[in-house]
Amino acid sequence: MTRLTFSRILRERAMAHPHRRIVSDERGALTARELDRAATSLAHALIRQGVRPDDSVAVSVPNGIDFVIACAGIWRAGGTPQPLDSALASVERAEIERLSAPAAAIGVKPETAGIPWLPTVRVEPDARPLPDLASSCWKSVATSGSTGRPKLVRAAAPALLDPHEPVAPFLPLRATQIVAGPMWHSAVFTYAFRGLLTGHDLIVMSRFDARRWVDLVERHRATWGLLVPTMMSRLLQLPEEFREASRLSTLRAVLHMGAPCSIELKRSFLDWLGPARVDEVYAGSESNGLTHINGLDWLDHPGSVGRGIGGTVVSIRDEHGEDLPTGHAGMIWMHRGASPAYEYIGAVTRRDEKGWDSLADIGHLDPDGYLYLHDRADDLINRGGEKIAPASVEAVLESHPAVLEAVAFGAPDDELGQVVHATVVLSDPNVTADAVHAYAAQRLHARAPTVIHTADGPLRNEAGKIRRSAMLTRSVRNDQPHPAAETGRTAG
Repeated sequence: MTRLTFSRILRERAMAHPHRRIVSDERGALTARELDRAATSLAHALIRQGVRPDDSVAVSVPNGIDFVIACAGIWRAGGTPQPLDSALASVERAEIERLSAPAAAIGVKPETAGIPWLPTVRVEPDARPLPDLASSCWKSVATSGSTGRPKLVRAAAPALLDPHEPVAPFLPLRATQIVAGPMWHSAVFTYAFRGLLTGHDLIVMSRFDARRWVDLVERHRATWGLLVPTMMSRLLQLPEEFREASRLSTLRAVLHMGAPCSIELKRSFLDWLGPARVDEVYAGSESNGLTHINGLDWLDHPGSVGRGIGGTVVSIRDEHGEDLPTGHAGMIWMHRGASPAYEYIGAVTRRDEKGWDSLADIGHLDPDGYLYLHDRADDLINRGGEKIAPASVEAVLESHPAVLEAVAFGAPDDELGQVVHATVVLSDPNVTADAVHAYAAQRLHARAPTVIHTADGPLRNEAGKIRRSAMLTRSVRNDQPHPAAETGRTAG
């Protein structure tokens, strides 16, 4: 196996096929040569700003060509991309900057003074050759974990790859890939760039739209794509003329992950696309283990997320760390290799001295070793694949001068799986739930609660603890909810 730097791989693509369009978005397309030149120019600009090998660089730009240029330029400078949602609340962005101390930021202006800022990737051309560098960490993604506080998950793998070997059995070496989700999301980022580096041409959507997805598959003769269950649901709701088999004839496979998929939705999707063309993966940003199942096996094990692959061994344990018998639900632990695949910044790993690790999810194994997910052990709200920390919502709500206390929690939703609800205690009877929602929506955008309940309080016990599932039951039973405007219902 011959591993090359990401920078060299992209350069060799440019030399082999200079005029091939390898990245397209709504505004246009970029050839392999154009991407290579843009990456070199941006790398020079980053180096002038003080970026050095192994430095992290925050990337907060919209989905599309510019996002790809940003990451290619960072890798060429020897740095590590740190993709961030451009809609992050300022308090969360500031906390991430405190944890990671990025050497520069591209796109959204950083909250922390002193961080060099490039508002755009479109910089002055600079074709001077650069050393062939590879950061020791190829990506550093932000997430919020069970505490609700931001943390960084830094990959242990360097920016090196053999472009002639498949990354995973479900990711083809050559493909035209539809990138439908936000590229700051760990899974979307991983498969888009792993694909690009092994020969994929990327068709990047600024945001998911079911009709446009079908149109893009047909127009570009797309062969592969990543979806989340919310997107699958919206595709199935399209009029019949959009779901004609001929329009998706070039599509060899889709992968779905990022959120639980109901049995009913999965079965309908398999009926539409065909079980041989649907894969599912269960994994986290940490890459501490993963499972995989194809559509044909799923029909024999409905509801399963598959068996361990890539050296992953799965164990189900009780609260004392003891292995549980087949069929019994407990915490999912996975073992994948002797060395950790990641490093946390801002959190403590659960990985033990024998290499077993857990994302604190609950599930069980069947007699054939297939894994089934039950629930999250933490309180993250999974809104269409986008995991939202309740604490980040509560912090914004409680910054309102009339809100004494706030608790955010997930409520079931037929389309998104979950949506954000919140209960607040108000100090001013003249302040309405409408006013609180408007305040939150202005700051949280799509992450704002869709329903706000009010209570006389207190919401937490003396230890400051709250069972969010109990809060949902209490709110539905005892309160008339405020049906706040459901804005920004996009898949993530």
